[in-house]
Amino acid sequence: MSDIESGSNNVYADLGVPDAEEMWVKAQLATNIGEIIKRRKLTQVQAAELLGITQPKLSGLLRGQFRGISEAKLLECLTRLGRDIQIVVKSAPRSRTEGHVSVVFA
Repeated sequence: MSDIESGSNNVYADLGVPDAEEMWVKAQLATNIGEIIKRRKLTQVQAAELLGITQPKLSGLLRGQFRGISEAKLLECLTRLGRDIQIVVKSAPRSRTEGHVSVVFA
């Protein structure tokens, strides 16, 4: 029987990806974009036009290929889909020397 190891919430960190936190944030934003597009029953062509990106780029984004897309562009996509974005900067707890980025969908 093999040992099972619990991972963190960030699969990229678990895999040792150097920019794990950034990739995790992008993955959450991309997932939310995909969910909104699906709920609205938009085709990829319609959604790409609305988002101001090409359909192939949107297709890649929805399949997790977002390395070439900035977080700012993903936030812009969400605003184009009718979402408000609020960025909150606060002190990290004393238990950590560095802060981190998280995404909260309300």
